[in-house]
Amino acid sequence: MDGSHRRAAALLGAVGAALAVAGPVMVWRGRGGRKEIRAELAAQRIAFPEHGLPEGLAAHAGREVATGPDARAYAEYIKSNLARATGGRTYAEISAELHAAGGRDEKLAEARRTAFTGESLRASLMSAYQAWHLTTLVTGLGAALTGLGAALLATADALAPGRPGRP
Repeated sequence: MDGSHRRAAALLGAVGAALAVAGPVMVWRGRGGRKEIRAELAAQRIAFPEHGLPEGLAAHAGREVATGPDARAYAEYIKSNLARATGGRTYAEISAELHAAGGRDEKLAEARRTAFTGESLRASLMSAYQAWHLTTLVTGLGAALTGLGAALLATADALAPGRPGRP
């Protein structure tokens, strides 16, 4: 084997070893993140009501929010309630109305508090949903890197000197 093959085998081995170590760490961290999301959602004790859900959310009736997709569904439930409570207006729109009214309209002030609370809860639940997707990505990439690392290590081993049929 000439020097370039030895260097290639060494480089493939080094990269393969790095990926074979990094991949399982990513899988471990992705699964740990998923576990943290589940624990935090469970601690919140959020459950869908048994009745009165919009048609698209009826399958969630009575269920606890335990996963990222559940968090997104509950955020949609809050969105529909918030739209009814505020007449479809956002916190920013209601704040502008309140400011235009001199800040003294108690009905607008209450609507603004409702909008702020609802939008904050939705944002928190959507963050859990996004984190759920991120853990899926990290876990999947970790698995792919583990496989790639193993393949590179096998290739480096096949190219290494001292193998049967190799000088």
